[in-house]
Amino acid sequence: MAERSFAKEVQQLKIGAGEEFRGEGILAITKALLECGVGYVGGYQGAPISHLMDVLADAQDIIGDLGVRYEANASEAAAAAMLAASVHYPIRGAVAFKAPVGINVASDALANLASGGVTGGALVIIGEDYGEGSSIMQERSHAFAMKSQIWLLDPRPNLPSMVKAVRDGFELSEASNTPVMLELRIRACHVHGAFTARDNQPPPLSVAEALKDPKRKTDRIVLPPAAFAHEQEKMTRRWPAAVDFIKSRKLNEVFGPQNGRVGIVLQGGMYNTVIRALQRLGLADIYGETDVPLYVLNVTYPLVDDEFLDFCEDKDAVLVVEEGQPNYIEQALGFMLYKAGRRTRLCGKDYLPPAGEYTGSAMLEGLGAFLRDNDGERLPARHRAPNRPIAETPSVDLTKTVPPRPPGFCTGCPERPIFAAMKMVEEEMGPHQIAADIGCHLFSIMPPFEIGGTTMGFGLGPASNAAFDGGGEKRPISIIGDGGFWHNGLTSSVGNAVFNESDGVIMIVDNYYSAATGGQDVLSSRAENKSKSTNNSIAGAVRGIGVKWVREIDRTYDVGKVRDTLKEALTTKEKGPKVIIASSECMLNRQRREKPAMARAMKSGERVVKPKFGVDEDVCTGDHACMRLSGCPSLSLKKLDDPLRDDPVAAIDQSCVGCGNCGEVADAAVLCPSFYRADVVHNPTAGENRFHRFASRLIARLQARRAAKRLTFARQGA
Repeated sequence: MAERSFAKEVQQLKIGAGEEFRGEGILAITKALLECGVGYVGGYQGAPISHLMDVLADAQDIIGDLGVRYEANASEAAAAAMLAASVHYPIRGAVAFKAPVGINVASDALANLASGGVTGGALVIIGEDYGEGSSIMQERSHAFAMKSQIWLLDPRPNLPSMVKAVRDGFELSEASNTPVMLELRIRACHVHGAFTARDNQPPPLSVAEALKDPKRKTDRIVLPPAAFAHEQEKMTRRWPAAVDFIKSRKLNEVFGPQNGRVGIVLQGGMYNTVIRALQRLGLADIYGETDVPLYVLNVTYPLVDDEFLDFCEDKDAVLVVEEGQPNYIEQALGFMLYKAGRRTRLCGKDYLPPAGEYTGSAMLEGLGAFLRDNDGERLPARHRAPNRPIAETPSVDLTKTVPPRPPGFCTGCPERPIFAAMKMVEEEMGPHQIAADIGCHLFSIMPPFEIGGTTMGFGLGPASNAAFDGGGEKRPISIIGDGGFWHNGLTSSVGNAVFNESDGVIMIVDNYYSAATGGQDVLSSRAENKSKSTNNSIAGAVRGIGVKWVREIDRTYDVGKVRDTLKEALTTKEKGPKVIIASSECMLNRQRREKPAMARAMKSGERVVKPKFGVDEDVCTGDHACMRLSGCPSLSLKKLDDPLRDDPVAAIDQSCVGCGNCGEVADAAVLCPSFYRADVVHNPTAGENRFHRFASRLIARLQARRAAKRLTFARQGA
């Protein structure tokens, strides 16, 4: 069950030549793939292309009718390896995954693919997750393209340019027998717009047809002596073919006047931000007409010497807009100028930030400074000098009064009670060496749990604790999610622990989905998937690989059971890895399924019961220990009107989803018994209505009798 459904939007993929396609960037990319006669598509979900995988899943029937093979791959490595179908056969293939972490995983397959080369067009669509909104390490994909000699496209972020880049990518790949990367930033994936569609094309040769006539060429296999010939082939044949194609098809674009004292060279993905900055400087209009010459690199690797040198012909200075670091493009262009003996001044990171996202303000400041220093007369008068400094008002330090807001678990998350139980074990047995993993459970490193000291990669939590698995005084604990487990954790982490006779504890957090990437199904998902095999046992897999000590917890909200099972794993005399599989459905996915169903049932008059949790403020002691062991956003503070009680008490707000974790934690940790559960009945039966009226009258009488016995002080009138 994905984060959202594109079942309605994918119907647009059927439109034909001359019709207008309107929608999101990821939909446009899918349409472009079908128009290009792609033979197979695959990938692994991850921001910002998770929705692209969801679109492909929802469009399986449309894709299948064209004879296109679709596969949701087990990992990015599996996706990249899938492109092997284009090595010997003239079949176009495309895969998608998150960059740069996806490329890290896929690098082995990509290197082999790039070495031997391809016959059919091979396109790797990478979602570049860079900037302050990213959740990963800040690196660039450019280095991988350079390392393996894979051509890198970075189109302007509008639908016509992105669709054209898909077509150009396949043709460039075929013209140079080289795989091509298509880089799409977050804004490109989610930009909305329109383009004129073409007819969808079934693949000239489908993968099913290729099976009838198998082909092989040993000189495409990365083995000596062919492997040494591949390197020479890249430089003597494939690179020149790519450069000729880029020049002849004019994949890079030049905008603005032909002549000028200065110019700007920019990555295609930076075009919108650059144009917006020029607009604010009075040097471009809303239609993109610019007074400053622009050389837009829709292909950022390989670079074309002739094009760049022609652009610099009459210019005193050129600014390179290259987001991220190292500044690969700036270095390469500087070498071109030096080699050609040109005197054009090359600028870049000296005007723009050396690292970090090029936001609108950063771009405006950098471009403005460059133009003032090198072509100040071109700027309108109001921009010729830096803005007059504004008198600074001393800012108030709010760090001590406004609490930080680190990322945390969703309301009702079934992983929250797991870490509450771990905190209880820590209180009793002391701290342990704990390794985290990629996924929602990584939020456990933040308050209030503060569990886990390292994370080395998806599915590598237990592997990152391998150095501590040598039988010390305390057993190390590793955490891994079901998504990471099936990605590569079964072999790289669990299998590694079995083989090395590790004695640590592995906690597998099973929330039924690849929840952190949008709720896509995995092998162990409980849902029935019409095109995928689900309901496969994690416990069966770990036992099959050799784990002897396995415990399964089918309801993670049972905090006491989680705590006791973890204590057993840490104290058992049995040697070898100890695996605990803690399972409960991701609350977000559960709510996406249950809320609409409940709303329909209530609207149709059916009886619906919804649990409602609360805190009895007369019982609550106000020590807030429940919050420190829960951290649920719906569990907050409430100030009482009682003048005899100064401290605020715990309170549950309307965002509560009724998971019951707060009460379970309070019970397991022997905290105050102030939590209660009430069942709210919608569309009650006649008998329930009669009982409610009777109970209400009885309670009212008992309250009145109690009030009559209470000592009160009447307020005297003025």
